[in-house]
Amino acid sequence: MSAPTLAPGGRIDEAKPRKSVRMAVLTVSDSRDASNDTSGDILAGRIQEAGHALVSRAIVRDDVERIRMEVRAWIDAGVEAIVTTGGTGVTGRDVTPEALRPLFDKELDGFSVVFHLVSYQSVGLSTLQSRALAGIIGGTFVFCLPGSNGAVKDGWDKVIGPQLDSRHGPCNMVELMPRLLEH
Repeated sequence: MSAPTLAPGGRIDEAKPRKSVRMAVLTVSDSRDASNDTSGDILAGRIQEAGHALVSRAIVRDDVERIRMEVRAWIDAGVEAIVTTGGTGVTGRDVTPEALRPLFDKELDGFSVVFHLVSYQSVGLSTLQSRALAGIIGGTFVFCLPGSNGAVKDGWDKVIGPQLDSRHGPCNMVELMPRLLEH
């Protein structure tokens, strides 16, 4: 038996089974389409490489109601985790936090903190221009990343991916999924 490999902030126990998570990717952009959605492509590829089921993918404009409509539809369809890319900046058109934060049953405050720590290693103080966030809506994890390729890679590789790996210890988000709707 091989020794467990290191993962950011924990360990991967290779002896444990990997559970596939039903996931969706939402690109929020006024300028991207299927031909140039590179950040969405990166996320889709990494999700599938990690053994998860990419059950849907969409691109919507920076519009609060369109973002909410897509996310709600996926939650109603049983998607377990959604990753958005784009719309987390500080310009007037960036509305992903405004669209999704009011829908959160619980916000994962630590996600933003950890994302910014990771992002700082790549882009320095420019990380201040991101309003990356995460929360739970109706029992579904929702992660909102910036739209740059680098931010998507850092967000998935160093934060989301390890926490959506059922083999990650000492704990992970996959093991919490059956209990998210408890009262």
